[in-house]
Amino acid sequence: MAVASIPLSRVQARLHERNAIAQAFFAGEAENLARLSHDMADRFAAGGRLLALGRGPQATDAQHVVVEFVHPVIVGKPALPAIDVSAGMGAGLAALARPSDIVFGFGPPNGDAHVVAALEVARERGAMTVGLPGAGATYALQPATGDPFVHQEVVEMLYHVLWETVHVFLEHGTRGLDVGQAGFLYPFLGRAAPDPSALRARVADSILAKVADDAVLRTQVSDSQGDNIVAAARLILDAVGRGGTVITLGNGGSATDATDLAIDCVLPPAGYRAVPAVSLAAEPASLSAIANDVGVDVMFLRQLVAIGAAGDVVVAFSTSGGSRNVVSALVEARKRRMHTVAFLGSDGGDVVRLGLADVAIVVRSDYIPRIQEVQASAYHVLRATMEDFARGDD
Repeated sequence: MAVASIPLSRVQARLHERNAIAQAFFAGEAENLARLSHDMADRFAAGGRLLALGRGPQATDAQHVVVEFVHPVIVGKPALPAIDVSAGMGAGLAALARPSDIVFGFGPPNGDAHVVAALEVARERGAMTVGLPGAGATYALQPATGDPFVHQEVVEMLYHVLWETVHVFLEHGTRGLDVGQAGFLYPFLGRAAPDPSALRARVADSILAKVADDAVLRTQVSDSQGDNIVAAARLILDAVGRGGTVITLGNGGSATDATDLAIDCVLPPAGYRAVPAVSLAAEPASLSAIANDVGVDVMFLRQLVAIGAAGDVVVAFSTSGGSRNVVSALVEARKRRMHTVAFLGSDGGDVVRLGLADVAIVVRSDYIPRIQEVQASAYHVLRATMEDFARGDD
C-alpha cells in the first residue's frame, strides 16, 4: 500500500461523513429554517437589521453572514442591513440592538457563554435571536455533531440557505411572485400565489435539494480532489517543518474562509498541534490603505512583499480562480520562491490556466454559496490531514 493511501482513504471518509451529518440535520430542520427565513424577511421589510457575533473561529462566521446580506451574489438582489458586532458583543450590542433586529450568535458545538449572554441582552431588547447554538434563543440550534469543524460547516450551509430564502420571501411579500434572478433558486414558485404555509413547505423542500447538491459536490471533490488535499497537507507540513509560515488570503466570503483556516492553524481544536499562520484578509487597516493609495489589485501582493519569505506557503481562496488581487499575489509568491495552494471554484480560472498553484483543489460549480460550503469541508479536512501527518499516521 502506498504511503499516502491511508490519508487518502481518511480524506474520502471524512467528506462522505459530512454528507450524512448535513443531510440528517437539515431533514429535521428544513421546516424550521423556512419559518425562520420568513420571520427574518418580515423583520427586514419592517426596517430591521441583522447583527452577528462570535468569537475565535466563529467570528469568521459572523463576518461571512454579514457580507452575504450586504453584498448579495445574485445580481439585482437588494443589499440588506447587516453588521458584525463581535468586537462589542457586550455593552456594544446593548447600545446598538433594536426591537426590530435579528441577532445571530455563533458558537462551538458546546456553546459559548459570552455569546449566550449577548443573545439574552438582545432578547431583552425585543430582538429576534438565533443561537448557533444557544439555549433560550428564538431559534436555538441543536448542534448536528460535536466535531467543531463539521459543526461550523453545517452552520455555514444554514446561513447560506437562510440568505437565499429570505430574498424569496421578501420578493413574494413585496412584488407578488416576481422573484427576479432568484427564480433559478426556486422554480417551484410559478405564477399562482401559494398561501404562506404552502410556500414555506416548498421552500423547506428546496432547502433539502440544496443540501443534496452539496452532497454531490463533496462526493465529486472526494473522488477527484482527494489526492490534492493529501498533497497540500504534506506540502504545508513539510514547509512548516523547515520554518515556513502559512499565509492565507481571499476576498469577501473567501476572506472569512482564509481567516478561518489561519485560526484553525494557530488556535486549533483540542488535540491538534498549532501551525504558524496569518491571514492577509484579516488586516483591514493595511487592506484599506493599500486599496485606497495604490489599488485593490495589489492589496494582498503588497502585504506579501512585506511579511512573506521564501519557503512560506500561500493558501489562496477564490470561487472564480480569476480575482486579480489573488492572481497577482500568487504570481508574486512564485517570484519569491513561496509554495502555493489554492481552493478554487468553477474550472479553476486563471489560477489553474496559468499554473500558479503547486496544488489546486477545485470545486467544480459556478454557484458561490455551494462552492464555499464544500471548500469549507475541503480545508477542514486538509487541516485534519495535516494533523495525521504531524502524528506520523501516514
